[in-house]
Amino acid sequence: MRSQKYFWHIAALTMIADAILTQFIIRFVPYTEIDFTTYMRHIDVYLTGERNYTLLEGPSGPLVYPAGHVFVHRILHSITSAGDDIRIAQLIYSFLYLLGQFLCLAIFDAFGTIPTWVLPLLTLSKRLHSIYVLRLFNDCWAMPTLYAAILAYCKGYFSTGSILLSIALSVKMNILLYVPGVLVIIVKSCGVFQTIYHVIVILAVQILLAIPFLKEYPREYLQNAFQFSRAFLFKWTVNWRFVPESVFLSRAFGLSLLGAHLTILMAFALARWCQNDGGALRVLQRGLRRPSLAAGVVPVTPDDIVTIIFTCNLIGILCARSLHYQFYAWYAQQLPFLAWRTQFPVAIKLILLGCIEYAWNVFPSTNVSSAVLLASHLTLLIGIWCAYPIGGRNADQTHKTE
Repeated sequence: MRSQKYFWHIAALTMIADAILTQFIIRFVPYTEIDFTTYMRHIDVYLTGERNYTLLEGPSGPLVYPAGHVFVHRILHSITSAGDDIRIAQLIYSFLYLLGQFLCLAIFDAFGTIPTWVLPLLTLSKRLHSIYVLRLFNDCWAMPTLYAAILAYCKGYFSTGSILLSIALSVKMNILLYVPGVLVIIVKSCGVFQTIYHVIVILAVQILLAIPFLKEYPREYLQNAFQFSRAFLFKWTVNWRFVPESVFLSRAFGLSLLGAHLTILMAFALARWCQNDGGALRVLQRGLRRPSLAAGVVPVTPDDIVTIIFTCNLIGILCARSLHYQFYAWYAQQLPFLAWRTQFPVAIKLILLGCIEYAWNVFPSTNVSSAVLLASHLTLLIGIWCAYPIGGRNADQTHKTE
């Protein structure tokens, strides 16, 4: 039987090796400017007193992220001499990267669906290192905060979890992909009244952070910060390269993907996430009949929380209109957990992880790389569906039960 101490010995070695590797990357691989200068120029304009989001412009375009992004990059602006000291920025982002790794290791340890020998695989993503320390994208601030929120939910600190989730959302809108799963968990664990309370908490954090903009230019803020109609360029897509550009840009294609997203979410909610509670309809009936009590029959375990939230995000990624290269940060560190929630043979799990990493490292994307990515996402999701709720706990004994 392997102990948790043994797990953290391996985890510590993994973290140390990753920290060294990350510093080598910063030292020897050239930094590539993409959006960081634009972030800094947005702050330059902000510091002049401008609060109209449509006028916060930079080399790559206007500001299109919520208010938390502004406050994070206001601090970075000060620390990095308005973005001129890239090496300091890279060191800060290397800390963010390692923080995300540590939080994911804590998730893996607490809920034990992957064996310890898999941990070193977390250090091997070329694309993820690039996103954090060679590109300095704002996704790198949202994801560690999101992982901290998930750990808070798992420890039973639901209010803290919702505050952290909302802070992450205030930096990058992709955090909305997790919200349906979070709401399912809160309804099952706490009931309808508490779910309403948590929605209010999430909205309140958004409002508090956005007050400087909402007071003066509320319409402009809401239009730019939460730009649901934003159109992505076909030349940057990672996941739909094999689709003709005319189809990719069409409204019908976007609506089809939205319909697929909602349908798959409903399928998982009805047939999987509430499976042990008699189904989603029974959960809703109990929730409406006893809104102050938990709507689930079976206690929601930390493993359930992580599985539901990570799967909810995977569904969103599968059905995304366009994935850009920095979006790999949205789920790269979750992939070992998701692979080991299937009952595929270990070789198939590793092949899936390898195929996904391969697809994200082909630049520009090709018909083949996009097809491989889509097939891998779909296979992984089918594997989770077929294995739910047992998952890898039956096929691979974890360090807590061996």
